[in-house]
Parts: sequence; structure tokens; C-alpha cells
Amino acid sequence: MKAPREKPTAPDAPSVAAFLRAHPRWLADHPDLYRVLTPPVRVHGEKLADHMVAMVRAERAHSAAMTERADDVLAAGRAAAGLAGRVQTAVLSLLRARDPVDCVSGEMPGILGVDAAHICIEEPVAGTRDLPEGTVSRLLSGRAVLFRDTATDMRLLHAEAAGLADHDVLVLLPGQGPPALLALIARDRQMLDPIQGAGALTFLGQAVAAAMGR
Repeated sequence: MKAPREKPTAPDAPSVAAFLRAHPRWLADHPDLYRVLTPPVRVHGEKLADHMVAMVRAERAHSAAMTERADDVLAAGRAAAGLAGRVQTAVLSLLRARDPVDCVSGEMPGILGVDAAHICIEEPVAGTRDLPEGTVSRLLSGRAVLFRDTATDMRLLHAEAAGLADHDVLVLLPGQGPPALLALIARDRQMLDPIQGAGALTFLGQAVAAAMGR
């Protein structure tokens, strides 16, 4: 039977003090520790003042990093909320439209704030982009939404709009019939937010598919 392991004992104050005296640059080489240290109440001499300055600097750097991260999260949230609202308006326009294909290419770019929108199908259909067989499966690989910053097939999906922007989103159009997708392209990446916009765009793809009777 193995003897129980003894719990390691925390170093006492003299040991810590001795270690720091033997390694005078140790705290300077580990500035992150200044955030967990309690600053001295009073400043006596330059050495102690330097440590207080280092602690304040570390805390300010941490606060700035947290503020920047919060700003990024808020910006992403606002972009996603804006995209969800634009998708709702786009779906309403589909409900009113006599021709869903014309609505997608004619009305949706302005509603969604993108540069162009096309329906792409692996079969010749008036007003849509004709895709080679197997293209939808190859591009989406089972995903409902695919965000891209660079691609080599922009002209195939976006025609003359391919030269306008680098950011596009491919959205599956589910249902019966030949494989199809909705292709959106935009100059401003935030108009097609990849963090929280997938759900809204998935719903848009379902709505377009339903309007086309798929």
C-alpha cells in the first residue's frame, strides 16, 4: 500500500524574500504578476515607487485589453442584430414578390446592404447562375452557410459583380430539385457578419427556397 503523498507546503515569507533577493529581476521579467500583488500604502524610495508604477501600468494594460475586447463583442453584436433585421425585411419582400428570382437579384442587394445577390442552380433556370454538376456539394460540404474572404470562383457565382468585392457568403437553398445556393457579395465584411449571422442567413436560404417552391 502506497503511503499518502504529502501536500506541498507553501513557501514562507523569508523564503520568498530570499528568492527575490537572489533574483532581483524576477518580477521585472514576469510583469503579469503585478496585477495580483497588493500595492504598498506609502511610497518610500525610488525602488518601491518603481514597483508601484509597474503595477499601475500592468493594470492599465489589462483594462485597455478588456475594453478593446468588449468593444469588439459589442460591434459584432450590433452587426449581427442589423443583419437579422435586414433578413426579416428581405423575407417580407419575398412574400410580396411575384418572381422570387427577380426579387433576389433586384431587391435584396439594397435591402441586405450587399453589392450583389444571385441564385445559383445546377440546372439552367431563367434569371439564375448555372452551375456545373456537383458545385454546391463541393463548395458547401454539408454546411448551410459558408463565409469566405477570398475565392477563385467568384466570377462563376457572381458574374460581373465578382470584381466589386472580396467578401461573399454562400447559403444553401434546401428542398427538392437540383442543388442550389444563394450567393451574396459585399465590400464591407461587417454587412455579412460571420460571428452571429449564420442563423439569420440560414433562415433566408429557407425562405428563398420556399418562395421558389423547392
